[in-house]
Amino acid sequence: MTDAKNSLTYAEAGVDIDAGNDLVERIKPLAAATARPGVMAGLGGFGALFDLKAAGYDDPVLVAATDGVGTKLRIAIDTGKLDTIGIDLVAMCVNDLVCQGAEPLFFLDYFATGKLDVEGAAQIVEGIARGCEGAGCALIGGETAEMPGMYQAGDFDLAGFAVGAMERGAVLPAGVGEGDVLLGLGSDGVHSNGYSLVRRVVDMSGLGWHAQAPFASGPLGAELLTPTRLYVKPALAAIREGGVHALAHITGGGLTENLPRILPDGMGALIDLGSWPLPPVFGWLADVGGLEEAEMLKTFNAGIGMVLVVAEDRAERLAGLLRAEGETVFRIGAVTENAGIRYSGALG
Repeated sequence: MTDAKNSLTYAEAGVDIDAGNDLVERIKPLAAATARPGVMAGLGGFGALFDLKAAGYDDPVLVAATDGVGTKLRIAIDTGKLDTIGIDLVAMCVNDLVCQGAEPLFFLDYFATGKLDVEGAAQIVEGIARGCEGAGCALIGGETAEMPGMYQAGDFDLAGFAVGAMERGAVLPAGVGEGDVLLGLGSDGVHSNGYSLVRRVVDMSGLGWHAQAPFASGPLGAELLTPTRLYVKPALAAIREGGVHALAHITGGGLTENLPRILPDGMGALIDLGSWPLPPVFGWLADVGGLEEAEMLKTFNAGIGMVLVVAEDRAERLAGLLRAEGETVFRIGAVTENAGIRYSGALG
């Protein structure tokens, strides 16, 4: 051991344990507000416990998903608007879970930064808690890593981990066949994919993040930070109604690459691009960036954030149920016996 007069502390090396403890105390009420049947303990342990039987499952199969929010983080950091990026983090994970037919049960987050800003981190976790409440899952744990020298001042990274469950035998996709109808659920904008291209287009436009958005009423940065829509509760309601054969979360790869993931080998889909309106943000991105339609459809959601593949004789009933749950629903196409995703009409 060195002489006390020459000793170095962890805080002097750049890690403030007290700040981390302060953050845990700040977020305990946020996590508690997301509690649901099955949660067995609060924050602070070495692990988080969850009781599947208490959650109502007899013979459950677990489903897990993990994701981040990509370079959308850069806009949140540069604008200092941190209150919604946590919703994106949750949505990117739980929207994937529900595509397997699973109910999201609990969520954990990983937050890494060079120097912990308790106030900023608390805003981020508040968004995560809001996302969990919106999805009906519990925030039961996480990790805050302060790593000086790994991140530039003010920078951070986020990752999310969600676990859900379904009763054995209920996994989706199942029963997809020719003639099934594609119901598209409207998106709330760009969601959390394609932001490396979005940021390039913004650079080309010459606009700053606080300038008036050309396609909306608010500042450009704030409009582009509109959080990813949570589809969990409406999607689960549709699944329980019966007639849903598959779901596709339209993230990176767009309609072009996400729909084939849920179709049987040798089958495809025909999509009418004129069956829904293109949200203004995508029109602006296409105009300023000179983006071709094929690029738009393979990079962005283009206004459709989730697609349900449903039995034709159940399509109208399910569309009505989804609208009653608050979704904007479009009948965008059908499953075909010919492989590949084909488009008719044009975005606009």
